[in-house]
Amino acid sequence: MMDTYLNSVKKQLQYYKSVGEKTMAQLKDEDLFWVYNAESNSIAIIVQHLWGNMLSRWTNFLTSDGEKEWRNRDLEFESVINTKEDLMEKWNAGWQCVFDALDTLKPEDWDKTIYIRNEPHSVVDAINRQLAHYPYHVGQIVFIGKMAASDWKALTIPKGNSQAFNAEMFGNPTTTFK
Repeated sequence: MMDTYLNSVKKQLQYYKSVGEKTMAQLKDEDLFWVYNAESNSIAIIVQHLWGNMLSRWTNFLTSDGEKEWRNRDLEFESVINTKEDLMEKWNAGWQCVFDALDTLKPEDWDKTIYIRNEPHSVVDAINRQLAHYPYHVGQIVFIGKMAASDWKALTIPKGNSQAFNAEMFGNPTTTFK
C-alpha cells in the first residue's frame, strides 16, 4: 500500500514540476521577474521560496525538524535570483532534494514521527503537507505566466475546446458524465 501511495505522490509531484517548467518555457527571461504590484511575487521569488522550503523540509527528512535553523524564509521573498539560469538551478536543486528524500524511504520509516516547526507529523502527513503546498505555488506560477506571456499556450484543454477534446478522447462529442 505504501509503495502505491509513494508512487502516486512522485507522479503528482513530477506532474506539477512539469507544469511549472512548461510555464517558464513559454516566457521571456524578463517575464520571470515581473510583478503585478508591490504586494505580489514574481515567478523568480516563488521559485526561490519553493527552493528554500524544499531544502528545509526534505534535507534529513526523517531525522531533523523540517524547519532548519539555516533557512532564511524572509530572504526567500526578496529579489535574490537575477538570472534564468540561477532560477532554473534552484528549481532543479529543490525538486532533486524532494525526490532524493522520497527515494530513500523504507517500509520501516512509515511509522516514524517527524517534526515541522516542532509540530509532530506522521510521514504521510508531512508528505501530504508538501503535496498541497507545492501545487499551490505552481498554480501561482501558471497564473503569473498567463498574465506575463505575450502568446500563452494552454497547458491543458484550451478554453472553448472541451467538446472537441471529449469527441477525440471518447469518440462522442455529446458524452456527459454524472
